[in-house]
Amino acid sequence: MFVVIFGRPGCPFCVRAKDLAESLKENREDFNYRYVDIHAEGISKADLEKTVGKPVETVPQIFIDQEHVGGYTEFEAYAKEHLGLYQE
Repeated sequence: MFVVIFGRPGCPFCVRAKDLAESLKENREDFNYRYVDIHAEGISKADLEKTVGKPVETVPQIFIDQEHVGGYTEFEAYAKEHLGLYQE
């Protein structure tokens, strides 16, 4: 499983998503992720909207195996349901 997190500096939910992904990477052999800093990479909101396929108001925007799952809340719910995440 490969997760891509699109986030920006100073975003608390981006930090939480990255921390969650790091924890999953440490605890699962089948998990890896990439964090993309949209400011450093020059990615605009319009660019993200093209990738996501709908209007984007917030970051992070998270993809699991190239499928858009949403933001941090959706990623956390997915991890709890499918990846055995029980931490809060």
